[in-house]
Amino acid sequence: MSADDVAGLIPRGLRDDAPSRGKLTDRAYQHIRLAILQGRYAVGSAVAEGAIAGELGISKTPVRQALQMLSREGLLEVGKRRQLIVRGFTPEHREEILEIREALENIAVNRACVRMSVDDIDYLRILVMRQRRAIDANDDDRFVELDEEFHLRIAEGSGLAIVTRILGQLRGFVRVMRLGSTRVRDARSAIEEHEAILEAIEARDAAAATAALHLHLRKSSNVERPGADG
Repeated sequence: MSADDVAGLIPRGLRDDAPSRGKLTDRAYQHIRLAILQGRYAVGSAVAEGAIAGELGISKTPVRQALQMLSREGLLEVGKRRQLIVRGFTPEHREEILEIREALENIAVNRACVRMSVDDIDYLRILVMRQRRAIDANDDDRFVELDEEFHLRIAEGSGLAIVTRILGQLRGFVRVMRLGSTRVRDARSAIEEHEAILEAIEARDAAAATAALHLHLRKSSNVERPGADG
C-alpha cells in the first residue's frame, strides 16, 4: 500500500487533515460508502459527484468532501482519467490486509479476555444466534453484517478505541474484496469458529482465544473465490 493508503488507516479524529464533517457531508459519506460495500458501485467504476448530489438532492460540495474522505480511507482511488474510482485489490493487497487485520484482532482478543464484560459476552452469543437465523433464511448479506459486528464487538469490548476504529476501516476493505466472489464452504463452520472464540474469551483463556481467532481468520480468507467472470 502507498503512504496515502496507510494514512487512510489512521482514525480521522487523529489526522491533521481530517475535514469537518457536517450533516450533509456525513450523509453523503454514509450513502456512498454503503453503496460501495454493497457492490452497487462496481470495482473500477467511476463515482461521479454530480450524479450523487442529484440523487441525494444536495450540492456537490458535501459530496466532494465525502469522496475525499473515502479516498483517504482507501475505498476510492484516482483512475487513469483522474476521476475517483472504486479501488480494486491485488493478491498482495489482500494478503497485507489479512495480516494487518489478524495482528489487530489478536491484540483485541487478548485484551478482551481481560476486560470484556459479561454483558458484552452475552451479546456475542446473541450475534451468533442471529447468524444462525440468517443462514436458515438464506440471507447472506445479513450473515456478513453480523460477522462484521461480531468481530468489532470484541474490539469494542477490549476497550481499545483506536484498534476498533482501524478494524472498522479494514472491514470495509474486506467487504469490497468479497464482491464478485463465491462462498465455497458451509457458513455454519464459521459460526462454530465464532463460538470457539467466544467460549475462550468467556473462560478468560487468551491463548485459546488467539488460537481460535487465527484458525478462523485463515479459514475465512479462503471462504470466497473469484466468480466465473472474475
